[in-house]
Amino acid sequence: QVQLVESGGGLAQPGDSLKLSCVASGRIFRTYSMAWFRQSSGQERELVAAIGWEFGATHYRDSVKGRFSISRDTNKKTVDLQMNSLKPEDTAVYYCAARNGPILGRAAVYQYWGQGTQVTVSS
Repeated sequence: QVQLVESGGGLAQPGDSLKLSCVASGRIFRTYSMAWFRQSSGQERELVAAIGWEFGATHYRDSVKGRFSISRDTNKKTVDLQMNSLKPEDTAVYYCAARNGPILGRAAVYQYWGQGTQVTVSS
């Protein structure tokens, strides 16, 4: 069983930076993919960024490319999301997720989820 705990959300102004962290407990196999999803009010949960556990291959949604960066530390079992040049449309609850398999964009295929952390971008 894998448990995920996020931290680092909060209130930011447009153009600011925030860093989200996710700490995993339990066994993370090299076949795992780790991801950050977000969900804003009335919207479906969408993939923001993902990373393969073994080799660190990454994937980003188009709207965050060049602004967000995902990284992992396999020793500490952490996955971070560095968010720069934040925009109001980045406002959402951000979730850390994990699955035993390759990166996929559908939330339903991720077996493990954190509780979520709120990110609000507003002037």
